[in-house]
Amino acid sequence: MYREKSYPASNGLLSLLALLTVAILALANILRAAPQDKPGVVILSVLVLAFALFLLSGLFIVNPNDAKVLVLFGKYVGTVKTDGFFFANPFLVKRRISLRVRNFETAKLKVNDNQANPIEIGAIVVWKVVETAEALFEVDNYEKYVTVQTESALRATASQFAYDAHKSGEEALSTHATEVSKHLQAAIQDRLKAAGVEVVEARISHLAYSPEIAAAMLQRQQASAIIAARYKIVEGAVGMVENALEMLSQKGIVNLDEERKAAMVSNLLVVLCSERSTQPIVNTGSLYT
Repeated sequence: MYREKSYPASNGLLSLLALLTVAILALANILRAAPQDKPGVVILSVLVLAFALFLLSGLFIVNPNDAKVLVLFGKYVGTVKTDGFFFANPFLVKRRISLRVRNFETAKLKVNDNQANPIEIGAIVVWKVVETAEALFEVDNYEKYVTVQTESALRATASQFAYDAHKSGEEALSTHATEVSKHLQAAIQDRLKAAGVEVVEARISHLAYSPEIAAAMLQRQQASAIIAARYKIVEGAVGMVENALEMLSQKGIVNLDEERKAAMVSNLLVVLCSERSTQPIVNTGSLYT
């Protein structure tokens, strides 16, 4: 497995000055020796000039947040990640690779959650290359590799969570965005470690039920909301009835037998839990008529 290693490239400015000096001296020798009919000096000076010009092709620039991967006759020899002007063997193939942070959004995938409900899901992934040798030599096309493996990790993550939480404390795609994002990021990173890529962030960008079940799931959500609201109403009504009976008993306003208490509780619950306003009936007779 290829591992990144640093290449000790020479200072480009000093190399440029040295090569230009040699080229100028060789050209001066050619101009001086040609009229004097010195073919040996002319040929040697031409060779020196040609060699100096050839060495100029070894100069290269590394921009900020870029790297140059150096390959000599098919063999990886090192990487230059420091920005600046450098000189290296002209026979080295210098392949540029960006170290900048990149991001992309996956397509909207249709998958099943862990309740076998079909859903649509998409994600945004922020990533960067940290190991240049692995990115270039361990996978065929690291950018395409990132895209394909991200979709695979997204499918796997979606299948491990329910769309909605059905139990208290259950993690769900729609309610636990932070936990799902951490799980997704770890799943993607595990798949991309062979490509020398670091996942900076991964988060869900699109989440919805598939169209064929969206209407049914909406009714289910509405029913769950109604049940939860009714539960709160009944819970509050029972507390109010209990408080009313306790206050009547403590202040001795009226003494009620068990049957009358049951009737009072029934009436109060109807009043408090009803969706419509009740119509009062005034009793002008005795308490038990």
